[in-house]
Amino acid sequence: MEQSRPLDALNRARNKRVLVELKNNKQYFGTLLAFDIHINTVLADAEEHVNGELKRKLGTLFIRGDTITILSPQ
Repeated sequence: MEQSRPLDALNRARNKRVLVELKNNKQYFGTLLAFDIHINTVLADAEEHVNGELKRKLGTLFIRGDTITILSPQ
């Protein structure tokens, strides 16, 4: 069985809906368009959620990798 690397998991999530949770406890849901080795991330159709509630729709969103605590496919 081939070992999977962390970036392989992100590659499999590309063009799929993901949850991104930040250090400030905000959550963003969107379609993962791109990322780099620093996990700087670009989401399409992004929505900001606070305390589980939709706060605003943001469209295309760039998130700095050093602010991310969780990046999970939905």
